[in-house]
Amino acid sequence: MAKKKQKKTPVNRVIMKNEEYMKTKLGLDVSFDVGFREFTIFNKKMQLYYVTGLVDTEFIVEIMKKLISINDEEEADEHIYEVINNRIVHQQVETAKTMDEAVDQMLSGLLVMFVDGKEECFIIDVRSYPGRSPEEPDTEKVIRGSRDGFTENIIENTALTRRRIRDERLRHEMLQVGERSKTDVCISYLQDVADKDLVDLIKRELDQIEVDGLSMADKTIEEYIVHQGFNPYPLVRYTERPDVAAAHLFEGHVIIMVDTSPSMIIMPTTYFHHVQHAEEYRESPAVGTFVRWVRFVGIIASLFLLPLWLLFVIEPALLPDKLQFIGPNETGNVPIIVQILIADIGIEFLRMAAIHTPTPLSTAMGLIAAVLIGDIAIDVGLFSSEVILYVAISAVGTFATPSYELSVANKMARIVLLLLTFFFQVHGYVIGVTILLLFLAATKSMQTPYLWPLLPFNDKALWQVLFRLSMPLSKTRPSIVQPRNTQKQE
Repeated sequence: MAKKKQKKTPVNRVIMKNEEYMKTKLGLDVSFDVGFREFTIFNKKMQLYYVTGLVDTEFIVEIMKKLISINDEEEADEHIYEVINNRIVHQQVETAKTMDEAVDQMLSGLLVMFVDGKEECFIIDVRSYPGRSPEEPDTEKVIRGSRDGFTENIIENTALTRRRIRDERLRHEMLQVGERSKTDVCISYLQDVADKDLVDLIKRELDQIEVDGLSMADKTIEEYIVHQGFNPYPLVRYTERPDVAAAHLFEGHVIIMVDTSPSMIIMPTTYFHHVQHAEEYRESPAVGTFVRWVRFVGIIASLFLLPLWLLFVIEPALLPDKLQFIGPNETGNVPIIVQILIADIGIEFLRMAAIHTPTPLSTAMGLIAAVLIGDIAIDVGLFSSEVILYVAISAVGTFATPSYELSVANKMARIVLLLLTFFFQVHGYVIGVTILLLFLAATKSMQTPYLWPLLPFNDKALWQVLFRLSMPLSKTRPSIVQPRNTQKQE
């Protein structure tokens, strides 16, 4: 459903009418953070409106000094509006002809200036959003490489991207989403590389969003665009690293930035985009390939190891003679499946507790959980030591997964596989794995097959997934994004 277009209120020639409008709309006498200043130049009233805390006060003071000095330094001029326009000491000045636009811009941190007798107002960009400096994101650390990361300031984020892509064809298109929040959303792409149909599709999806505000910022945008439903697997990739975002822009992806969020949405993405990490590209190709394979082993172990071990415990005859040592010597007082589920969910408890625990106490909490709870649970017979071993290996594989969203989805799939294996043994394990693969094969993200380049099969692209090639050998962009320019380095 298309958004209903509301009638716009024009800027009035009578400045007092504009003042009444601003008082009604913004609660000028109620909200303490709405700033107002009135002064006179050549018998013409001027009014400034701004939001305290979102503007740089020094800029406003400097602009006011220059404008007020007109009374002392120049003679009266009937073209006062043009004189004022020439004396605004700022590099970014625009005009607006509607009060609605003026209010939206002011609430975004810009300075709005009305001049009596003129049916348009000045919009001056004096924004200075509160926020932190760019820092390396905790979830995407590298041993070598840049230490800057995206912040909650969308202006800084576009600058971090522009710093790495000094191409005149890089586009940052700004939109506003949310009837009440009017949150700035930026679509970033390379004009001659990104698929135009994809860019247009994203714009249409954003334009059709009808919501009061984006309280959860990028996550709200994602749910409106990809229509994920109850599918636990991530259909977009998040990153807080400018170098990762720039690399995807070069390939032909589209980046969505949402103000107040340091996480950038990368579209479209596949399953294999979520298992790559910037660390692989900060090392030599051989080391990067080794690191990637180790990570693949960890991800596979996090998903299939526990159900497979449970299958061997239930059906010991499936084990070769040399592997008969696998399986607990004593099952304990609690069924194996219950032990696994309790231990697996217990690790999830620890993860949640670590997030909500202050940093100085998190180490102590980990020691208590590992030493006291783990050892005592084994001693009293609640867990067998082998259950703890394999649950721990699966947990390490989960933490080795670069994408947090993918690791949680794999954990949910692992629990389903465990239950199917327990109830139906070999048939349950095989059927569960088959259903999982078919489910992933049927999943699409923005019309993109989720298991590409495995399904549909693309040998060259799959080779680049398995091996970290050197940059001179990576001359083609992935065909899955349907780039308009398929060759890199041109």
